[in-house]
Amino acid sequence: MLKNYDELPNFMKNEKVKEYYALLAKKEKSIFIKLCLDKVMATILLLLLAPVMLFVAYLIKKDSEGPVFFKQKRVTQYGRLYTIYKFRTMVEGADKKGLAITGDQDNRVTRLGEVLRKYRIDEIPQLFNVLMGDMTFVGARPEVLQYVKEYSNEMKATLLFPAGITSDASIKYKDETQVLKEHEDLGLDRETTYIQVILPAKMDYNLHYLRKFSLRKDIKVLIQTVFAVLK
Repeated sequence: MLKNYDELPNFMKNEKVKEYYALLAKKEKSIFIKLCLDKVMATILLLLLAPVMLFVAYLIKKDSEGPVFFKQKRVTQYGRLYTIYKFRTMVEGADKKGLAITGDQDNRVTRLGEVLRKYRIDEIPQLFNVLMGDMTFVGARPEVLQYVKEYSNEMKATLLFPAGITSDASIKYKDETQVLKEHEDLGLDRETTYIQVILPAKMDYNLHYLRKFSLRKDIKVLIQTVFAVLK
């Protein structure tokens, strides 16, 4: 559920966030149902996918040295830091060997990791994050703190909801790697390109989602995600 506006962290209190808050405050019943369904769906899927997770864990250990899970601090609802869980798709210590952004032909990604990323299998452990209330199934993808600090006043509205596993931005903005490569060819580094070009483009989708939030919209995004993965 939403906090009272006065209880929001100070960095989120601005006129732009207030506009989105007013829209979402009218849909508190839908938000409550959304969060309840999150817990139910996460529990069911964890039970059903347990054998798959065990098999993937075995393949990861066999493929390369390092832990099964990748853990990193990300930002969720109201700017709170939490630990995100994914299957490891990169070499051990990859976060210390480069940027938080993964570009085209990144040599930190393992052979198995390429497959796990392609079919989004690496995202499955985030079901634990949903169960703990740190994430929701549909919402803006979580960012690391350094990029959240670059949010405009309007972008901060996305923090009214928990971070999401999937979103319109995840489905429709598929050319992130290509954009990074094109701008690298023009002399811009990955981080600058991400902050100035990619982040605003994805946030357009995320903010549109907030304006049009409904349970029907969430179901539509989930169905579209399944088809996107199957394609």
